[in-house]
Amino acid sequence: MWATDQAITRGTKMKIAIIGMGAIAGYVRQQLPRHQIREIAQIVRLGKVSAPSQVDDIDDLSERPDLVVDCGGHKALAQHGPKALAKGIDVLTVSLGALADPVLYACLEQAAVTGSARLRLASGAIGGLDVLRAATVGQIEQVTYTGRKPPKGWIGSPAADAVDLASLTAPYTHFQGTARNAALAYPKNANVAAAVALAGAGFDKTQVNLIADPGIDANIHEVSAKGDFGTLQCVISGNSLPDNPRSSALAAMSIMAELAASLQPIRF
Repeated sequence: MWATDQAITRGTKMKIAIIGMGAIAGYVRQQLPRHQIREIAQIVRLGKVSAPSQVDDIDDLSERPDLVVDCGGHKALAQHGPKALAKGIDVLTVSLGALADPVLYACLEQAAVTGSARLRLASGAIGGLDVLRAATVGQIEQVTYTGRKPPKGWIGSPAADAVDLASLTAPYTHFQGTARNAALAYPKNANVAAAVALAGAGFDKTQVNLIADPGIDANIHEVSAKGDFGTLQCVISGNSLPDNPRSSALAAMSIMAELAASLQPIRF
């Protein structure tokens, strides 16, 4: 049970619990003090608790957070998201690719309804989502996402089984298909594809190309779309976080931006 005294520490505007201990979670933690946001606990993988501030289940939190922030990946969202939502606690996640699983999507949706809570989606490493969201009011004819990363950015993904990443001398397209298949096959690399799909035409009508390119040193995301609204071309060349070449700096920043905006009286 949570403590009955829910008083917020003087100067603190929001209390959160963060799922995960990776590079994105670390970035968010570093930014919290300047926004008067207090982390009450780290939610870590089962059996990984090693400090008083760490727990491995929502039920183990000593006080109720205002928000649970998921930086732990697809499995972490599946494990902790439904329980937090069902308890009436909003969840902010950057693990958008997890929603490609229709069973998990339905589970999270039902939990949110049960708890009158919301699963809030961080924009992650891509822009133009506001355009795609508005475009859904009319008909969208085509949406394509192309993701290019240096070979090291695909280490640990199915790309490593398709090609020798270390010896690439030219760009290699290792995936072509729907956003749903991309998100399920590349859980640590295709959250951007999922974001594009969720904002626009959906997982099964969004086409994805994933490319390992030895000629670049940044993560390049390109979205093209056409519909009643007109046409869209959006290209972002993003840096990765120093602690993990597979994690986008902009993805981490998008979480922090959403947290900061939620405290403002006027916001987008």
